[in-house]
Amino acid sequence: SLSQYCFVFSAASPLLSTIALVNNFLKLGLNELKLRFRERLTKNLYDQYLQGYTYYKMGNLDNRIANADQLLTQDVEKFCNSVVDLYSNLSKPLLDIGLYIFKLASAIGAQGPTIMMSYLLISGLFLTRLRRPIGKMTVTEQRYEGEYRYVNSRLITNSEEIAFYNGNTREKQTILATFRKLVDHLHNFIFFRFSMGFVDSIIAKYLATVVGYLVVSRPFLNLSQPRHLHSTHSELLEDYYQSGRMLLRMSQALGRIVLAGREMTRLSGFTARITELMKVLKELNTGKYERTMVSQQEKENLMLVPGSGQIINRDYIIKFDHTPLVTPNGDILIRDLTFEVRSGTNVLVCGPNGCGKSSLFRVLGELWPLFGGQLTKPERGKLFYVPQRPYMTLGSLRDQVIYPDTIEEQRKKGISDEVLKEYLDNVQLGHILDREGGWDIVQDWMDILSGGEKQRMAMARLFYHKPQFAILDECTSAVSVDVEDYIYSHCKTVGITLFTVSHRKSLWKHHKFYLHMDGRGNYEFKPITEETEEFGS
Repeated sequence: SLSQYCFVFSAASPLLSTIALVNNFLKLGLNELKLRFRERLTKNLYDQYLQGYTYYKMGNLDNRIANADQLLTQDVEKFCNSVVDLYSNLSKPLLDIGLYIFKLASAIGAQGPTIMMSYLLISGLFLTRLRRPIGKMTVTEQRYEGEYRYVNSRLITNSEEIAFYNGNTREKQTILATFRKLVDHLHNFIFFRFSMGFVDSIIAKYLATVVGYLVVSRPFLNLSQPRHLHSTHSELLEDYYQSGRMLLRMSQALGRIVLAGREMTRLSGFTARITELMKVLKELNTGKYERTMVSQQEKENLMLVPGSGQIINRDYIIKFDHTPLVTPNGDILIRDLTFEVRSGTNVLVCGPNGCGKSSLFRVLGELWPLFGGQLTKPERGKLFYVPQRPYMTLGSLRDQVIYPDTIEEQRKKGISDEVLKEYLDNVQLGHILDREGGWDIVQDWMDILSGGEKQRMAMARLFYHKPQFAILDECTSAVSVDVEDYIYSHCKTVGITLFTVSHRKSLWKHHKFYLHMDGRGNYEFKPITEETEEFGS
Protein backbone atom coordinates (compact mmCIF):
# COMPACT_ATOMS: atom_id res chain seq x y z
CA SER A 1 0.00 0.00 0.00
CA LEU A 2 0.92 3.65 -0.25
CA SER A 3 1.41 3.95 3.51
CA GLN A 4 3.81 0.97 3.53
CA TYR A 5 5.74 2.46 0.59
CA CYS A 6 6.03 5.80 2.39
CA PHE A 7 7.21 4.03 5.54
CA VAL A 8 9.92 2.09 3.67
CA PHE A 9 11.02 5.24 1.82
CA SER A 10 11.16 7.27 5.04
CA ALA A 11 13.20 4.55 6.73
CA ALA A 12 15.64 4.32 3.78
CA SER A 13 15.96 8.06 3.10
CA PRO A 14 18.60 8.74 5.83
CA LEU A 15 20.76 5.94 4.40
CA LEU A 16 20.34 7.23 0.84
CA SER A 17 21.18 10.75 1.95
CA THR A 18 24.31 9.50 3.71
CA ILE A 19 25.41 7.55 0.61
CA ALA A 20 24.81 10.56 -1.62
CA LEU A 21 26.77 12.79 0.76
CA VAL A 22 29.68 10.34 0.92
CA ASN A 23 29.80 9.94 -2.88
CA ASN A 24 29.82 13.70 -3.42
CA PHE A 25 32.52 14.15 -0.79
CA LEU A 26 34.59 11.54 -2.62
CA LYS A 27 34.16 13.42 -5.92
CA LEU A 28 35.03 16.68 -4.19
CA GLY A 29 38.15 15.15 -2.70
CA LEU A 30 39.30 13.70 -6.02
CA ASN A 31 38.72 16.95 -7.91
CA GLU A 32 40.51 18.94 -5.20
CA LEU A 33 43.39 16.44 -5.29
CA LYS A 34 43.68 16.83 -9.08
CA LEU A 35 43.77 20.61 -8.77
CA ARG A 36 46.28 20.64 -5.89
CA PHE A 37 48.53 18.16 -7.70
CA ARG A 38 48.40 20.20 -10.91
CA GLU A 39 49.03 23.44 -9.01
CA ARG A 40 52.15 22.15 -7.26
CA LEU A 41 53.58 20.44 -10.36
CA THR A 42 52.95 23.51 -12.53
CA LYS A 43 54.62 25.84 -10.03
CA ASN A 44 57.61 23.51 -9.78
CA LEU A 45 58.01 23.31 -13.57
CA TYR A 46 57.68 27.07 -14.05
CA ASP A 47 60.22 27.71 -11.28
CA GLN A 48 62.70 25.80 -13.43
CA TYR A 49 61.42 26.96 -16.84
CA LEU A 50 61.61 30.67 -15.95
CA GLN A 51 64.87 30.43 -14.04
CA GLY A 52 67.37 32.71 -15.74
CA TYR A 53 67.22 32.25 -19.52
CA THR A 54 66.10 28.61 -19.47
CA TYR A 55 62.93 29.37 -21.44
CA TYR A 56 65.10 30.90 -24.18
CA LYS A 57 67.63 28.08 -24.17
CA MET A 58 64.94 25.42 -24.49
CA GLY A 59 63.63 26.89 -27.73
CA ASN A 60 66.89 28.19 -29.20
CA LEU A 61 69.80 26.11 -27.89
CA ASP A 62 68.32 22.71 -27.11
CA ASN A 63 66.25 20.77 -29.65
CA ARG A 64 65.01 17.91 -27.45
CA ILE A 65 61.73 19.57 -26.42
CA ALA A 66 59.39 20.92 -29.08
CA ASN A 67 56.32 22.97 -28.12
CA ALA A 68 57.05 23.42 -24.43
CA ASP A 69 53.72 25.24 -24.02
CA GLN A 70 51.90 21.99 -24.88
CA LEU A 71 53.81 20.15 -22.15
CA LEU A 72 53.37 22.84 -19.52
CA THR A 73 49.61 23.16 -20.06
CA GLN A 74 47.76 20.21 -21.57
CA ASP A 75 50.20 17.41 -20.75
CA VAL A 76 50.53 18.47 -17.12
CA GLU A 77 46.74 18.56 -16.75
CA LYS A 78 46.29 15.12 -18.33
CA PHE A 79 49.12 13.66 -16.27
CA CYS A 80 47.66 14.91 -12.98
CA ASN A 81 44.14 13.77 -13.85
CA SER A 82 45.42 10.35 -14.92
CA VAL A 83 47.43 9.87 -11.70
CA VAL A 84 44.49 10.77 -9.45
CA ASP A 85 42.00 8.69 -11.47
CA LEU A 86 44.37 5.74 -11.28
CA TYR A 87 44.45 6.05 -7.49
CA SER A 88 40.66 6.09 -7.28
CA ASN A 89 40.29 3.24 -9.77
CA LEU A 90 42.71 1.03 -7.84
CA SER A 91 41.81 1.73 -4.21
CA LYS A 92 38.23 0.35 -4.25
CA PRO A 93 39.06 -2.87 -6.19
CA LEU A 94 42.08 -3.55 -3.96
CA LEU A 95 39.94 -3.16 -0.84
CA ASP A 96 37.28 -5.49 -2.32
CA ILE A 97 39.92 -8.08 -3.21
CA GLY A 98 41.35 -8.04 0.31
CA LEU A 99 37.91 -8.49 1.91
CA TYR A 100 36.77 -11.23 -0.46
CA ILE A 101 40.04 -13.16 -0.13
CA PHE A 102 39.59 -13.21 3.65
CA LYS A 103 35.96 -14.34 3.39
CA LEU A 104 36.60 -16.95 0.69
CA ALA A 105 39.62 -18.37 2.49
CA SER A 106 37.44 -19.07 5.52
CA ALA A 107 34.57 -20.44 3.39
CA ILE A 108 36.27 -22.63 0.75
CA GLY A 109 39.91 -22.60 1.82
CA ALA A 110 42.97 -20.65 0.66
CA GLN A 111 43.36 -22.62 -2.57
CA GLY A 112 40.52 -20.81 -4.39
CA PRO A 113 41.73 -17.25 -3.79
CA THR A 114 45.29 -18.36 -4.60
CA ILE A 115 44.19 -19.67 -8.00
CA MET A 116 42.35 -16.40 -8.72
CA MET A 117 45.36 -14.29 -7.73
CA SER A 118 47.58 -16.44 -9.95
CA TYR A 119 45.16 -15.84 -12.81
CA LEU A 120 45.33 -12.10 -12.10
CA LEU A 121 49.13 -12.13 -12.22
CA ILE A 122 49.38 -14.16 -15.43
CA SER A 123 46.64 -12.25 -17.27
CA GLY A 124 48.05 -8.92 -16.06
CA LEU A 125 51.53 -9.71 -17.38
CA PHE A 126 50.08 -10.90 -20.69
CA LEU A 127 47.91 -7.81 -21.17
CA THR A 128 50.72 -5.48 -20.09
CA ARG A 129 52.90 -6.91 -22.83
CA LEU A 130 50.14 -6.47 -25.40
CA ARG A 131 49.52 -2.86 -24.28
CA ARG A 132 53.16 -1.85 -24.57
CA PRO A 133 52.65 0.28 -27.75
CA ILE A 134 50.06 2.48 -25.97
CA GLY A 135 52.75 4.44 -24.12
CA LYS A 136 54.64 5.33 -27.30
CA MET A 137 51.40 6.08 -29.15
CA THR A 138 50.37 8.47 -26.35
CA VAL A 139 53.70 10.30 -26.61
CA THR A 140 53.28 10.57 -30.39
CA GLU A 141 49.70 11.79 -29.99
CA GLN A 142 50.75 14.60 -27.67
CA ARG A 143 53.60 15.58 -29.98
CA TYR A 144 51.22 15.82 -32.96
CA GLU A 145 48.75 17.78 -30.83
CA GLY A 146 51.55 20.20 -29.99
CA GLU A 147 52.50 20.62 -33.66
CA TYR A 148 48.88 21.24 -34.61
CA ARG A 149 48.55 23.83 -31.86
CA TYR A 150 51.80 25.49 -32.95
CA VAL A 151 50.81 25.99 -36.60
CA ASN A 152 47.53 27.58 -35.47
CA SER A 153 49.23 29.97 -33.04
CA ARG A 154 51.80 30.79 -35.72
CA LEU A 155 49.00 31.86 -38.07
CA ILE A 156 47.63 34.25 -35.41
CA THR A 157 51.08 35.67 -34.57
CA ASN A 158 52.01 36.35 -38.21
CA SER A 159 48.54 37.13 -39.56
CA GLU A 160 49.46 40.56 -40.95
CA GLU A 161 52.51 39.35 -42.87
CA ILE A 162 50.57 36.37 -44.24
CA ALA A 163 47.72 38.65 -45.31
CA PHE A 164 50.15 40.93 -47.23
CA TYR A 165 51.47 37.88 -49.07
CA ASN A 166 47.95 36.48 -49.71
CA GLY A 167 49.22 33.31 -48.10
CA ASN A 168 45.90 32.01 -46.80
CA THR A 169 45.77 29.08 -49.24
CA ARG A 170 49.30 27.97 -48.43
CA GLU A 171 48.72 28.29 -44.68
CA LYS A 172 45.51 26.29 -45.03
CA GLN A 173 47.47 23.50 -46.72
CA THR A 174 50.06 23.53 -43.93
CA ILE A 175 47.45 23.44 -41.16
CA LEU A 176 45.37 20.71 -42.80
CA ALA A 177 48.48 18.61 -43.50
CA THR A 178 49.44 18.83 -39.82
CA PHE A 179 45.86 18.04 -38.79
CA ARG A 180 45.74 15.06 -41.20
CA LYS A 181 48.88 13.63 -39.61
CA LEU A 182 47.21 13.90 -36.19
CA VAL A 183 43.94 12.38 -37.43
CA ASP A 184 45.70 9.43 -39.09
CA HIS A 185 47.55 8.66 -35.87
CA LEU A 186 44.34 8.93 -33.83
CA HIS A 187 42.60 6.53 -36.23
CA ASN A 188 45.36 3.97 -35.67
CA PHE A 189 45.24 4.61 -31.92
CA ILE A 190 41.46 4.13 -31.79
CA PHE A 191 41.67 0.84 -33.73
CA PHE A 192 44.45 -0.42 -31.47
CA ARG A 193 42.45 0.43 -28.34
CA PHE A 194 39.40 -1.26 -29.87
CA SER A 195 41.42 -4.44 -30.40
CA MET A 196 42.85 -4.25 -26.90
CA GLY A 197 39.38 -3.62 -25.45
CA PHE A 198 38.13 -6.82 -27.06
CA VAL A 199 41.01 -8.84 -25.58
CA ASP A 200 40.65 -7.10 -22.21
CA SER A 201 36.93 -7.95 -22.00
CA ILE A 202 37.52 -11.62 -22.72
CA ILE A 203 40.43 -12.06 -20.31
CA ALA A 204 39.48 -9.68 -17.52
CA LYS A 205 35.70 -10.26 -17.44
CA TYR A 206 34.46 -13.45 -19.05
CA LEU A 207 37.39 -15.82 -18.48
CA ALA A 208 37.83 -14.44 -14.96
CA THR A 209 34.18 -15.28 -14.20
CA VAL A 210 34.54 -18.80 -15.65
CA VAL A 211 37.70 -19.45 -13.65
CA GLY A 212 35.97 -18.10 -10.55
CA TYR A 213 33.01 -20.47 -10.82
CA LEU A 214 35.33 -23.42 -11.47
CA VAL A 215 37.26 -22.56 -8.32
CA VAL A 216 34.03 -22.30 -6.28
CA SER A 217 32.57 -25.51 -7.68
CA ARG A 218 35.53 -27.76 -6.83
CA PRO A 219 34.90 -27.98 -3.05
CA PHE A 220 31.18 -28.63 -3.55
CA LEU A 221 31.72 -31.32 -6.22
CA ASN A 222 34.19 -33.15 -3.98
CA LEU A 223 31.93 -35.51 -2.01
CA SER A 224 34.71 -36.35 0.45
CA GLN A 225 34.61 -32.83 1.82
CA PRO A 226 33.52 -32.80 5.53
CA ARG A 227 30.81 -30.23 4.77
CA HIS A 228 28.88 -32.87 2.79
CA LEU A 229 28.62 -34.97 5.95
CA HIS A 230 27.54 -32.20 8.32
CA SER A 231 25.40 -29.97 6.08
CA THR A 232 22.02 -30.36 4.49
CA HIS A 233 21.39 -29.84 0.78
CA SER A 234 19.84 -26.44 1.41
CA GLU A 235 22.85 -25.32 3.49
CA LEU A 236 25.24 -26.54 0.79
CA LEU A 237 23.30 -24.60 -1.85
CA GLU A 238 23.31 -21.52 0.36
CA ASP A 239 27.10 -21.83 0.87
CA TYR A 240 27.61 -22.36 -2.86
CA TYR A 241 25.45 -19.32 -3.67
CA GLN A 242 27.25 -17.07 -1.15
CA SER A 243 30.72 -18.28 -2.21
CA GLY A 244 29.77 -17.81 -5.88
CA ARG A 245 28.61 -14.26 -5.24
CA MET A 246 31.78 -13.38 -3.33
CA LEU A 247 33.97 -14.91 -6.00
CA LEU A 248 32.01 -13.15 -8.72
CA ARG A 249 32.56 -9.84 -6.92
CA MET A 250 36.22 -10.71 -6.48
CA SER A 251 36.47 -11.55 -10.19
CA GLN A 252 34.90 -8.20 -11.05
CA ALA A 253 37.38 -6.43 -8.78
CA LEU A 254 40.23 -8.35 -10.40
CA GLY A 255 38.84 -7.36 -13.79
CA ARG A 256 38.85 -3.70 -12.80
CA ILE A 257 42.47 -4.05 -11.67
CA VAL A 258 43.43 -5.61 -15.01
CA LEU A 259 41.50 -3.00 -16.98
CA ALA A 260 43.15 -0.25 -14.94
CA GLY A 261 46.32 -1.38 -16.64
CA ARG A 262 45.09 0.40 -19.77
CA GLU A 263 45.11 3.70 -17.94
CA MET A 264 48.48 2.86 -16.39
CA THR A 265 49.94 2.31 -19.86
CA ARG A 266 48.49 5.61 -21.07
CA LEU A 267 49.76 7.26 -17.90
CA SER A 268 53.24 5.96 -18.73
CA GLY A 269 53.13 8.02 -21.93
CA PHE A 270 52.32 11.24 -20.05
CA THR A 271 54.90 10.33 -17.40
CA ALA A 272 57.57 9.92 -20.08
CA ARG A 273 56.75 13.38 -21.49
CA ILE A 274 56.81 15.12 -18.10
CA THR A 275 59.96 13.25 -17.03
CA GLU A 276 61.75 14.30 -20.22
CA LEU A 277 60.72 17.91 -19.63
CA MET A 278 62.01 17.84 -16.04
CA LYS A 279 65.28 16.24 -17.16
CA VAL A 280 65.89 18.86 -19.87
CA LEU A 281 65.03 21.72 -17.49
CA LYS A 282 67.46 20.40 -14.91
CA GLU A 283 70.27 20.06 -17.46
CA LEU A 284 69.64 23.50 -18.97
CA ASN A 285 69.76 25.07 -15.51
CA THR A 286 73.18 23.48 -14.98
CA GLY A 287 74.46 24.80 -18.32
CA LYS A 288 74.11 21.62 -20.40
CA TYR A 289 72.25 21.42 -23.68
CA GLU A 290 72.05 19.00 -26.62
CA ARG A 291 71.85 20.03 -30.23
CA THR A 292 72.92 18.51 -33.54
CA MET A 293 76.12 20.24 -34.58
CA VAL A 294 76.19 21.42 -38.20
CA SER A 295 79.89 22.23 -38.54
CA GLN A 296 81.03 19.19 -36.63
CA GLN A 297 84.42 18.93 -38.37
CA GLU A 298 85.30 22.55 -37.68
CA LYS A 299 84.20 22.14 -34.08
CA GLU A 300 86.51 19.14 -33.66
CA ASN A 301 89.44 20.90 -35.33
CA LEU A 302 89.20 23.89 -33.01
CA MET A 303 88.26 21.79 -29.99
CA LEU A 304 85.36 24.12 -29.23
CA VAL A 305 83.31 23.07 -26.23
CA PRO A 306 80.11 24.94 -25.23
CA GLY A 307 80.62 26.71 -21.93
CA SER A 308 84.42 26.36 -21.97
CA GLY A 309 84.95 30.13 -22.05
CA GLN A 310 85.29 32.22 -18.92
CA ILE A 311 82.99 35.12 -18.02
CA ILE A 312 84.37 37.73 -15.62
CA ASN A 313 81.95 40.25 -14.12
CA ARG A 314 83.42 43.74 -13.84
CA ASP A 315 81.73 47.12 -13.97
CA TYR A 316 82.15 49.73 -16.72
CA ILE A 317 84.01 47.52 -19.20
CA ILE A 318 83.22 45.05 -21.98
CA LYS A 319 86.19 43.07 -23.23
CA PHE A 320 86.34 40.10 -25.62
CA ASP A 321 89.70 38.36 -25.20
CA HIS A 322 90.43 35.78 -27.92
CA THR A 323 86.82 34.70 -27.88
CA PRO A 324 85.46 32.67 -30.81
CA LEU A 325 82.00 33.76 -31.97
CA VAL A 326 80.16 30.48 -32.54
CA THR A 327 76.48 29.64 -32.95
CA PRO A 328 74.99 26.93 -30.69
CA ASN A 329 74.97 24.42 -33.59
CA GLY A 330 78.71 24.89 -34.23
CA ASP A 331 78.87 27.46 -37.06
CA ILE A 332 81.98 29.62 -36.58
CA LEU A 333 81.30 33.27 -37.37
CA ILE A 334 84.58 34.74 -36.07
CA ARG A 335 87.45 32.54 -34.96
CA ASP A 336 89.16 35.00 -32.63
CA LEU A 337 87.34 38.12 -31.45
CA THR A 338 89.35 40.62 -29.38
CA PHE A 339 88.36 44.17 -28.50
CA GLU A 340 87.74 46.32 -25.44
CA VAL A 341 85.13 49.01 -24.73
CA ARG A 342 85.24 51.26 -21.68
CA SER A 343 82.26 53.07 -20.23
CA GLY A 344 81.54 56.29 -22.13
CA THR A 345 82.76 54.92 -25.48
CA ASN A 346 79.84 54.36 -27.84
CA VAL A 347 80.35 51.69 -30.52
CA LEU A 348 78.56 51.38 -33.86
CA VAL A 349 78.21 47.76 -35.01
CA CYS A 350 77.80 47.30 -38.73
CA GLY A 351 78.03 44.65 -41.42
CA PRO A 352 75.85 42.62 -43.80
CA ASN A 353 72.98 40.43 -42.66
CA GLY A 354 74.15 37.16 -41.14
CA CYS A 355 77.60 38.45 -40.27
CA GLY A 356 77.15 37.89 -36.54
CA LYS A 357 75.87 41.16 -35.07
CA SER A 358 72.96 39.53 -33.24
CA SER A 359 75.19 36.58 -32.30
CA LEU A 360 77.61 38.97 -30.64
CA PHE A 361 74.85 40.41 -28.48
CA ARG A 362 73.49 36.98 -27.59
CA VAL A 363 76.90 35.98 -26.29
CA LEU A 364 77.19 39.32 -24.51
CA GLY A 365 73.77 38.81 -22.90
CA GLU A 366 74.75 35.22 -21.88
CA LEU A 367 71.96 33.76 -24.00
CA TRP A 368 74.52 31.70 -25.93
CA PRO A 369 77.37 29.75 -24.34
CA LEU A 370 80.97 30.85 -24.62
CA PHE A 371 83.11 28.45 -26.68
CA GLY A 372 86.46 29.72 -25.40
CA GLY A 373 88.47 32.74 -24.41
CA GLN A 374 87.45 35.31 -21.81
CA LEU A 375 84.57 37.77 -21.73
CA THR A 376 84.74 40.62 -19.21
CA LYS A 377 81.44 42.42 -18.72
CA PRO A 378 79.11 43.85 -16.08
CA GLU A 379 76.46 41.65 -14.49
CA ARG A 380 73.31 40.88 -16.47
CA GLY A 381 71.21 43.54 -14.78
CA LYS A 382 73.66 46.26 -15.83
CA LEU A 383 73.25 45.49 -19.53
CA PHE A 384 70.06 46.45 -21.33
CA TYR A 385 68.89 45.29 -24.75
CA VAL A 386 66.46 47.34 -26.86
CA PRO A 387 65.29 45.28 -29.87
CA GLN A 388 64.05 46.54 -33.22
CA ARG A 389 60.61 45.13 -32.51
CA PRO A 390 59.79 46.42 -29.00
CA TYR A 391 58.05 44.16 -26.53
CA MET A 392 54.99 45.56 -24.75
CA THR A 393 53.98 43.58 -21.68
CA LEU A 394 50.47 42.81 -20.44
CA GLY A 395 49.47 45.42 -17.89
CA SER A 396 49.15 49.15 -17.29
CA LEU A 397 50.88 52.10 -18.94
CA ARG A 398 53.25 52.26 -15.95
CA ASP A 399 54.22 48.63 -16.54
CA GLN A 400 55.37 49.49 -20.07
CA VAL A 401 57.91 52.00 -18.73
CA ILE A 402 59.22 50.05 -15.72
CA TYR A 403 59.21 46.52 -17.25
CA PRO A 404 60.42 44.08 -15.96
CA ASP A 405 60.13 45.85 -12.59
CA THR A 406 56.89 45.84 -10.59
CA ILE A 407 55.35 48.91 -8.94
CA GLU A 408 56.80 47.74 -5.59
CA GLU A 409 60.30 47.63 -7.10
CA GLN A 410 59.74 51.09 -8.62
CA ARG A 411 58.92 52.45 -5.16
CA LYS A 412 61.96 50.74 -3.62
CA LYS A 413 64.12 52.54 -6.18
CA GLY A 414 62.54 55.81 -5.08
CA ILE A 415 61.33 56.72 -8.58
CA SER A 416 58.05 58.65 -8.52
CA ASP A 417 55.40 58.85 -11.22
CA GLU A 418 56.54 62.43 -11.87
CA VAL A 419 59.96 61.12 -12.84
CA LEU A 420 58.33 58.52 -15.09
CA LYS A 421 56.46 61.39 -16.75
CA GLU A 422 59.81 63.07 -17.41
CA TYR A 423 61.06 59.91 -19.13
CA LEU A 424 58.02 59.97 -21.42
CA ASP A 425 58.55 63.68 -22.10
CA ASN A 426 62.17 62.99 -23.02
CA VAL A 427 61.01 60.79 -25.90
CA GLN A 428 58.01 62.99 -26.75
CA LEU A 429 55.43 60.56 -25.36
CA GLY A 430 54.07 62.72 -22.54
CA HIS A 431 50.75 63.14 -24.36
CA ILE A 432 49.99 59.40 -24.05
CA LEU A 433 49.45 59.79 -20.31
CA ASP A 434 46.53 62.18 -20.93
CA ARG A 435 45.33 60.40 -24.05
CA GLU A 436 44.98 57.01 -22.36
CA GLY A 437 43.74 58.25 -18.98
CA GLY A 438 46.55 57.73 -16.47
CA TRP A 439 49.28 55.37 -15.36
CA ASP A 440 46.98 52.54 -14.24
CA ILE A 441 44.99 52.16 -17.47
CA VAL A 442 45.30 48.64 -18.92
CA GLN A 443 45.24 48.32 -22.71
CA ASP A 444 46.50 46.04 -25.45
CA TRP A 445 49.58 48.21 -25.94
CA MET A 446 50.90 46.26 -28.90
CA ASP A 447 47.85 47.45 -30.85
CA ILE A 448 47.22 50.82 -29.18
CA LEU A 449 50.71 52.25 -29.77
CA SER A 450 52.08 52.93 -33.23
CA GLY A 451 55.44 51.59 -34.38
CA GLY A 452 57.27 54.82 -33.56
CA GLU A 453 55.52 55.13 -30.19
CA LYS A 454 56.53 51.60 -29.23
CA GLN A 455 60.16 52.30 -30.09
CA ARG A 456 60.13 55.52 -28.08
CA MET A 457 58.46 53.69 -25.17
CA ALA A 458 61.35 51.24 -25.25
CA MET A 459 63.78 54.16 -24.98
CA ALA A 460 61.82 55.57 -22.01
CA ARG A 461 62.21 52.13 -20.44
CA LEU A 462 65.96 52.41 -21.04
CA PHE A 463 66.09 55.79 -19.25
CA TYR A 464 64.20 54.29 -16.29
CA HIS A 465 66.66 51.42 -15.79
CA LYS A 466 69.84 53.51 -16.42
CA PRO A 467 72.13 50.55 -17.21
CA GLN A 468 75.90 50.85 -17.66
CA PHE A 469 75.69 49.56 -21.24
CA ALA A 470 72.77 49.40 -23.67
CA ILE A 471 72.45 47.53 -26.97
CA LEU A 472 70.27 49.36 -29.48
CA ASP A 473 69.37 46.97 -32.30
CA GLU A 474 67.83 49.11 -35.08
CA CYS A 475 65.50 50.37 -32.36
CA THR A 476 65.05 53.93 -33.69
CA SER A 477 64.18 53.06 -37.29
CA ALA A 478 60.64 54.46 -36.88
CA VAL A 479 61.73 57.54 -34.90
CA SER A 480 62.37 60.95 -36.43
CA VAL A 481 65.96 62.19 -36.68
CA ASP A 482 65.51 65.04 -34.17
CA VAL A 483 64.03 62.73 -31.51
CA GLU A 484 66.81 60.23 -32.25
CA ASP A 485 69.48 62.93 -31.73
CA TYR A 486 67.92 63.88 -28.40
CA ILE A 487 67.80 60.25 -27.25
CA TYR A 488 71.51 59.70 -27.98
CA SER A 489 72.46 62.98 -26.34
CA HIS A 490 70.42 62.14 -23.24
CA CYS A 491 72.03 58.68 -23.00
CA LYS A 492 75.44 60.39 -22.99
CA THR A 493 74.27 62.83 -20.31
CA VAL A 494 73.05 60.11 -17.92
CA GLY A 495 76.11 57.90 -18.54
CA ILE A 496 74.68 55.07 -20.63
CA THR A 497 77.25 53.58 -23.03
CA LEU A 498 75.73 52.37 -26.30
CA PHE A 499 76.32 49.52 -28.73
CA THR A 500 74.24 50.52 -31.75
CA VAL A 501 73.23 48.44 -34.76
CA SER A 502 71.94 50.82 -37.41
CA HIS A 503 72.33 51.79 -41.06
CA ARG A 504 71.41 55.43 -40.47
CA LYS A 505 74.19 57.78 -41.57
CA SER A 506 73.15 60.38 -38.97
CA LEU A 507 74.22 58.13 -36.08
CA TRP A 508 77.96 57.99 -36.82
CA LYS A 509 78.53 61.30 -35.02
CA HIS A 510 77.24 59.84 -31.74
CA HIS A 511 79.86 57.04 -31.63
CA LYS A 512 83.62 56.89 -31.08
CA PHE A 513 84.37 53.40 -32.46
CA TYR A 514 82.93 51.09 -35.07
CA LEU A 515 82.94 47.29 -35.20
CA HIS A 516 82.58 46.03 -38.75
CA MET A 517 81.98 42.34 -39.54
CA ASP A 518 82.21 41.22 -43.15
CA GLY A 519 80.30 37.94 -42.77
CA ARG A 520 83.35 35.86 -43.84
CA GLY A 521 84.98 35.57 -40.42
CA ASN A 522 86.82 38.89 -40.47
CA TYR A 523 86.20 42.03 -38.43
CA GLU A 524 87.55 45.53 -37.81
CA PHE A 525 87.42 47.48 -34.57
CA LYS A 526 88.65 51.03 -35.15
CA PRO A 527 87.99 54.58 -33.97
CA ILE A 528 85.62 56.73 -36.01
CA THR A 529 87.47 59.61 -37.65
CA GLU A 530 86.30 62.40 -39.94
CA GLU A 531 87.20 60.22 -42.93
CA THR A 532 85.17 57.35 -41.48
CA GLU A 533 82.15 59.60 -40.98
CA GLU A 534 82.47 60.85 -44.55
CA PHE A 535 82.66 57.24 -45.73
CA GLY A 536 79.60 56.39 -43.65
CA SER A 537 77.80 59.39 -45.04
